[in-house]
Amino acid sequence: MPKSPIATVEEVAEFLRTTPAKLANDRYRGIGPKFMKHGRRVLYRWEDVEAYVEANLMQRTDDRPGAA
Repeated sequence: MPKSPIATVEEVAEFLRTTPAKLANDRYRGIGPKFMKHGRRVLYRWEDVEAYVEANLMQRTDDRPGAA
């Protein structure tokens, strides 16, 4: 069975090596990966998580995210 294109908060937190609470804070602040709501449940598309990772790649410690 292929991997689902949709991920739960827990799956994304594990992938990004963070916590569900940190993802919730990032959603509130508008700085995390794009997400969707299904009722009260928060879900992510893997393509959006991967785009978020790409957009936040840096080469130097003084780089700004997305400034590539």
